[in-house]
Amino acid sequence: MQSTSASPVRHRGGSPWTGLGTVIAKETADHLSSARMRILEALMFLSAIYGAYAAIKTIRATIGESPFLFLRLFTMAPDPMPFSLIGLLGYLIPLVAIALGFDAVNGEFNRRTLSRILAQPIYRDALLLGKFLAGLLSLAIGLLSLWLLVIGLGLLLLGLPPSTEEMMRMLGFLVTTIAYGGVWLALALLFSVVFRAPATAALAALGTWLVLSLFWSVITPIFAGLIVGPAEGVLGPRDVYIQAVQIIDRLSPNTLYTETAIALLQPAVRTLAALSPALIMQLQGAILGAPLPVTQSFVLIWPQLTGLVATTILIFAIAYILFQRQEIRA
Repeated sequence: MQSTSASPVRHRGGSPWTGLGTVIAKETADHLSSARMRILEALMFLSAIYGAYAAIKTIRATIGESPFLFLRLFTMAPDPMPFSLIGLLGYLIPLVAIALGFDAVNGEFNRRTLSRILAQPIYRDALLLGKFLAGLLSLAIGLLSLWLLVIGLGLLLLGLPPSTEEMMRMLGFLVTTIAYGGVWLALALLFSVVFRAPATAALAALGTWLVLSLFWSVITPIFAGLIVGPAEGVLGPRDVYIQAVQIIDRLSPNTLYTETAIALLQPAVRTLAALSPALIMQLQGAILGAPLPVTQSFVLIWPQLTGLVATTILIFAIAYILFQRQEIRA
């Protein structure tokens, strides 16, 4: 039997989003001032600065004139780094997002503060959405600062400003990166609702990240073989198998993010259908043809970007439904 003190009675004319702004302001201030966030930001900033600085040195030493020098800051993997800045962010952003959200709800349960919060004119709707938006805002502030820092390093060390097309592509990359972080933040929030122990929620989120980041490319061919049969037919590779591999592989937000980033930051990429994840990560500076106009690149990545946003909304909706059905004891 649910407790009647779970949330206040909504008076006539009351809004379910009452208190949303208060929750966002409070949670954002807590995130930005926490030691956990500062440590994670320091790790991400130091890694990204080193990667960008090494890429700039390589660009100055090996590349002459190019209309897309600033874009190479994100796609070039200079020695001894095994990843480009895209690959580095692809691994670090989920960790930051998980750290922001794994104890968002169950932490209130364990501190026995959730019933007191909901006894105020703050509804469950506003509380959960406010925690998510506060985490996303904190992540966006950190990524915007990092984005500006990389561009500032490029201005200082390359000695020339980015073109208008480069700025549009880099802005699209920033939006995509925030959307990618939103997926992992929503997932961490979901596990925070499902599990009462923050450690269990963190392990579940990290386990999901490991599977989708490191092992998904190994699991994908197995699933495709079970669904459509063997990869090789009488006449060679089967098209239906290749299509199944691509569809299953794109269930991972890492694949959607990588494809979107590559299409935006590699103007010569004209299609994503024939690119495997392993090949995508090796396209540092590869010339695949005449560069696409920036508008066509945005059209190319629209399904992937929509998939990231839709995944975030779906995961948050599941967390919202589960949170609404939970019992909040006084």
